[in-house]
Amino acid sequence: MLFSAAYAPDSGLLGLWSLGDMELVTSALALEEARRNVLVYRPEGIPMLEKLSARMTITSEVPAQAPLPRGIDLAEKDRPILSAAVAARCTHLLTGDRRHFGALFGREGGGVLILTPAEYLRGRRSRR
Repeated sequence: MLFSAAYAPDSGLLGLWSLGDMELVTSALALEEARRNVLVYRPEGIPMLEKLSARMTITSEVPAQAPLPRGIDLAEKDRPILSAAVAARCTHLLTGDRRHFGALFGREGGGVLILTPAEYLRGRRSRR
């Protein structure tokens, strides 16, 4: 989500940063991954990435070997992303990573509901 917002600021994702009733959280690992990808694919997006990440809480890292919630299977490199969200007691994990998280969209693991940002925003609009 952070990479996509910095990569394509006209995608609508920036709206997440204007929602006043929620706290956006990321892990240092997710932030570093977004930074690496922005540098490769759209270096001019780095200032936007910095601006957005400054308005987020950055969680401490969770050990890579931290157990995943029961019934959840993720590639080794993606486990710390969900583990950090669980450890930070996030209610949602928003990701556009369909390749690695797609099978988990709409599911909950460790108290964290995994959704795409679009699904999350649609759900908020329907609750109004």
